[in-house]
Amino acid sequence: RAEEVASKAVVSTQSTGDPTVCAYMAEPIQGEAGVVIPDEGYLRGIRALCDKYNVLWIADEVQSGLGRTGKRIACDWENVKPDMLTLGKALGGGVFPVSAVLTSDEVMLCIQPGEHGSTFGGNPLGCKVAMTAIDVLESEGLYDNALKMGDVLMGELKKLPADVVEVVRGRGLFCGVVIRETEAFNAWEVCMRLRDAGLLAKPTHGHIVRFTPPLVINETEMEECTEIICNTISSFL
Repeated sequence: RAEEVASKAVVSTQSTGDPTVCAYMAEPIQGEAGVVIPDEGYLRGIRALCDKYNVLWIADEVQSGLGRTGKRIACDWENVKPDMLTLGKALGGGVFPVSAVLTSDEVMLCIQPGEHGSTFGGNPLGCKVAMTAIDVLESEGLYDNALKMGDVLMGELKKLPADVVEVVRGRGLFCGVVIRETEAFNAWEVCMRLRDAGLLAKPTHGHIVRFTPPLVINETEMEECTEIICNTISSFL
C-alpha cells in the first residue's frame, strides 16, 4: 500500500527508462503549498521505491524540520530516514542565518576535494549558533511543546465556521487554514484583520492562511492567539 501511494509521485528509472534519474527531492510536508500533509505511508513508500531503483531520496525539511511538526524532523512521523536532509530556519535559532545538508559518508564522499566550494560554508559562528540552537530545542523539550500546543491550536482551528473556512490541515505547530474563495473575503483580508487584532499570519496561494507559532509558545499565549483567530474569522460572517 505504501509503495502504491508513493509511486504516484516518485519518478523511477523503470517508468522513464532513463538511467540518469539520480534523486527524488520533496518536502515531507509541503510548506508554501499550504501545509499539505501526505497520506499515511507515503514517506515509507518513497523510501521503498528509492531503495528499489537505487535513487537518492532528498528530504527538504527547511520548514518542517527541528520541532515544527512536534518531532525532530517530519520524516520521524513515519520512522524513515532520507539519504539527504536539508535544514535551515530553526537551525539558526532566530539569531543567525544558517542552513545545512546532512547525509552519509557514502554520499558526501562522492564529492572530491576541489569539486565544490562555498563562500560561507562551515562558518564558525554559524556552526556554533546551530549547535546551540539544537541543544536548546532538545534540552528544553520544545519538540514535545510543539506537539502539545499544536493539539490545542488544531482543536480550536477545527471549530472555525465552515462558511469561512473550508479545510484545516496541520501537524504540531505547522498549520494551514483554507479560506473559502468569495468576493467578500480572501486569505489576504483575513491576515490583515488578524494583524490589526495583534496576530501575524502568512497568506499563501491567495486562499490559504498559514499559522506557525514559535516553538516556545505556552498555553496562556496559545489561548490568546486562538481567541484572536476565532474572533477574526467570525467577523467575516
